[in-house]
Amino acid sequence: MPELPEVETTRRGLAMKLAGHSIARIEARRPDLRFPLPKDFARRIQGRKVLALERRAKYILVQLDGGLTWLIHLGMSGRMVMRQGWPNDIGPHDHVIFATETGWAVTFNDARRFGMMDLIEAPELAQHKLLSGIGPEPLDDAFTPAVLAAALKGKRTPMKAALLDQRVVAGLGNIYVSEALYRAGIHPERLAGSVAAKRLDRLVPAIKAVLLEAVEAGGSSLRDYVQTDGELGYFQTRFRVYDREDQPCQTCKRPVRRIVQSGRSTFFCGNCQK
Repeated sequence: MPELPEVETTRRGLAMKLAGHSIARIEARRPDLRFPLPKDFARRIQGRKVLALERRAKYILVQLDGGLTWLIHLGMSGRMVMRQGWPNDIGPHDHVIFATETGWAVTFNDARRFGMMDLIEAPELAQHKLLSGIGPEPLDDAFTPAVLAAALKGKRTPMKAALLDQRVVAGLGNIYVSEALYRAGIHPERLAGSVAAKRLDRLVPAIKAVLLEAVEAGGSSLRDYVQTDGELGYFQTRFRVYDREDQPCQTCKRPVRRIVQSGRSTFFCGNCQK
């Protein structure tokens, strides 16, 4: 599933061609994705100007004139690819297509249809069910070791699970939590509330560094994800533990281990992470 770096890379790519331009044409080629599309979805968007594109956690927020926000979630396999000119090779998984007055067209392709879109009026945005209660953005200056310590206090869930909780910190997923815990030397099964403050002093910078490096690399392409220009991300070539089971740890050379937590694979070094 696309995580924060993949969503941020997509947002940046879209912003380059969409911000400041109007949606001249839009087609929803089915009535639903993961959930039904809003009533009059295409009609409400067509003709509006894109004021800005923002990201909150794993959601892209397209700010349209008239106080309307177009919320987009890529789901497990969603991708948004841009090209000049309306596509003439539309496929069965190309569910939403739209274009600006300048001719740049965007295709939302989602083979598994776990993605979603919604339209939110400005007064309702802060309290929207998908956005309210989300924790701090990990790349913001406000996300500090003290903030993380307060969120983890008393938690008896494993550290990996705690960091995946979007109420604790926004946008983190399986890949980047595994990578950040490795860099900070924290075992993924350690109880979150038992991690000492000095270790969180290492973890927060590790989270920020991993995410920034991944954004710079265009995200990680493991299955479906591509950037908006169709190119693959390449952060997967820099993984230190994720998807490296039985390969030597880059620090101690002992084999990287894999365990399953909450139905997801976790990769770590049992020697370097305590």
